[in-house]
Amino acid sequence: MNGTPADDGLPAEIAASLAQLERQRQEAERIRQAVDQLSVRGSSRGNEVVVTVRGTGRVTEVSIDPATLRRYGAHEVGALVAEAVNNAQDRLAKATEERFAPLIAAADRLVSSV
Repeated sequence: MNGTPADDGLPAEIAASLAQLERQRQEAERIRQAVDQLSVRGSSRGNEVVVTVRGTGRVTEVSIDPATLRRYGAHEVGALVAEAVNNAQDRLAKATEERFAPLIAAADRLVSSV
C-alpha cells in the first residue's frame, strides 16, 4: 500500500480495518520488545536455587545456596536447578501473557465485528 489504505481505493470499512490491524501489529512489536527486556526470577520450592531468566528465554543467572551444595549430591542439585528454571519460565510465560492480553482482546473484538 502507498499512503493510507483509503488512498488505495479500498472501501472505508476495509481501510479502517487495515489501519486497525497495522496499529495492532505495531503494538504487538512494542510489547514484544518490552517482554524481551523483562527479567524474571524463579526458584526451587525451598529457595535453595534461584534462577533469573530474560524475556528472550535466556538464563542469565543461577544462584545456589552453598549449604545446598554440601547437603545434596549432584543429581539432587541438578533437579533443584531444573525446578528453578521451570519456575522462572512459568513466571515469564505468565508475565508475557498478561502483557499481550489487551492486544489479544482487541483483536478478538475486531474479528467479531467483521
